[in-house]
Amino acid sequence: MTRHDGCPSPLIKKRDFPVEHVRRYLEPGPIVLVSSHWRGRDNVMTMGWHLVMEFSPSLIGCVISSANHSHDMIRRSRECVINLPTTALTDTVVRIGNCTGAEVDKFETFGLTRQPASQVQAPLIGECHASFECRLHDTRMIKRYDLFVFEVVQAHVAARPKHPETLHYTGDGTFVVAGEVISRRALFRPGML
Repeated sequence: MTRHDGCPSPLIKKRDFPVEHVRRYLEPGPIVLVSSHWRGRDNVMTMGWHLVMEFSPSLIGCVISSANHSHDMIRRSRECVINLPTTALTDTVVRIGNCTGAEVDKFETFGLTRQPASQVQAPLIGECHASFECRLHDTRMIKRYDLFVFEVVQAHVAARPKHPETLHYTGDGTFVVAGEVISRRALFRPGML
């Protein structure tokens, strides 16, 4: 095995690790802010459990606990916006996750800008680097696993930076930040990118 700089990688000594903490290493991607709209009310939740399931149509799986206020709003409206914050919103991301939209208007409380979406009723968050408008695509795993499968129907992304500093949650109140960009595009076969 070789490192990203082409030098051989040394073997790594491992230790036993508590299985309930593997999320520290397996969180699938950046923390996102999910905005929703139902019956004249908007909400925002912090979420880390999501995955890309298909490229075309663009399908995203999201675990949204039934204990979360957004769960019912999104299940009923069948839509949401997945917004990508950068490190500039770190404290806001944590504070949004520490309260419930059943009690506070998170847009007002945290000074977030609602922007109209073009395909769904849920608002975009103006301070986020990207916003993906989503419609519920498959409901079969919601009741059993709280797993929503969405189709991204419209995407909005800032032109710069191309690779924003995003937050990745590792548990215990700790985040890591997306690091240096390592390109190996030349090694990929066409169609495998």
